[in-house]
Amino acid sequence: MMLQDHFRPPLSIRRHWHAFHNAWATYIASDLNAKLPEGYFAEPNVQFGIEIDIAAFEESWQESKNIYNIWSPPPPDQTIAFLPTDETVEVNIFNTEAGPILAGAIELVSPANKDRSTHRNAFVSKCETYLRQGIGLVIVDVVTERKTNLHNELLTRVAENNALLFNAELYATAYRPIQQNGQYKLDIWQEKLNIGTILPTLPLWLHGEICLPVELDSIYERTCREQRIPMHTA
Repeated sequence: MMLQDHFRPPLSIRRHWHAFHNAWATYIASDLNAKLPEGYFAEPNVQFGIEIDIAAFEESWQESKNIYNIWSPPPPDQTIAFLPTDETVEVNIFNTEAGPILAGAIELVSPANKDRSTHRNAFVSKCETYLRQGIGLVIVDVVTERKTNLHNELLTRVAENNALLFNAELYATAYRPIQQNGQYKLDIWQEKLNIGTILPTLPLWLHGEICLPVELDSIYERTCREQRIPMHTA
């Protein structure tokens, strides 16, 4: 099935992209669970937004202070602006033999992952941690409204020598940390994505030399069908 643009009109005003990403992660996990050997399972982890009800909290706290004479801390030394990383769309694969222990991960890039340096750094740092722990990783970026290439930022973090950067705005990449002849290496698969083209199949490597195909095209088609998204949006 041809990849559609979920972040720009006309599709973006007919469907919510975050609902699609949520469903896509769910169906990717479902597809992997049908392929994983005994002792492994995949589950989606999708989070959009963090809300804190300050007014309700302060009211409750004030009532408790009046009733129980609770200690009040001194004023803070400083208060600074802070932006949490509030969007996560991923599928985690766990090994249950001594765990659950994370064995592989698939990251679906969201707009918030690309919109400012703090969010980009947080996303890249998480992916870097996966790789340095020997965890296989797949990244899929179909976000058209922002141009940052997070794959290239990840390469500049983990490569000992100058890595060949990937000239692509949309992409799907896979990573396999390996050890050969006493040296640590990182196998990388890179696929350029374009609106109107078919999505590729990528390898997801788990501990123990287990490799699963992540069949993005068939899962994408299922997601569009289940979410009643027209196959071709004019």
